[in-house]
Amino acid sequence: MAEIKLAADIRTEFGKGAARTVRRENKVPGVIYGHGTEPVHVTLPGHELLLALRTPNVLLSLDIDGKNELAIPKAVQRDAIKGYLVHVDLLLVKRGEKVTVEVAVETEGDLAPGSFLVENVLNTLSVEAEATHIPTSVTVSIAGLEAGDAIHAKDVTLPSGTTLVTDPDAVVIQILAAQAEEPAAETEEEAAEA
Repeated sequence: MAEIKLAADIRTEFGKGAARTVRRENKVPGVIYGHGTEPVHVTLPGHELLLALRTPNVLLSLDIDGKNELAIPKAVQRDAIKGYLVHVDLLLVKRGEKVTVEVAVETEGDLAPGSFLVENVLNTLSVEAEATHIPTSVTVSIAGLEAGDAIHAKDVTLPSGTTLVTDPDAVVIQILAAQAEEPAAETEEEAAEA
């Protein structure tokens, strides 16, 4: 996992008006917290942060007044209509520290021949990994599975150094038989006309 470097400026003005002014400058207001420290209010470059957040569980290397800090996104607020970043909460992490994050579940392979459907019961798994080695996703093979088969969280192969936090018996993916629509029953009038 790559670290993305961003320059962050400390914010001294707070409130709606100050946040709007920051956003007009194509920056995003945010707060950095964790490790028992006081929260630090910052502004981050909007476009660079938007690109960085496209990577799930991205590790950000922040330059805050000459001091380098590592952080991961904890909460990201976007405008509901236009989609631009409104605010971001970042959690401080240290190299070697274990963090709990949500990792996307992806499928690969083809089901057994027949009419089967894949139901993704869980789209993400909670895992614990080192802050500098967070996986972006886990891949599950559905090759050859048939109706009634299920893959549980304990069956998912995780990258080395990553441990499962989600309930091991939780169903991640299950295979269902495709349901054919039943033909409409003939009414007595239609039967009499035939």
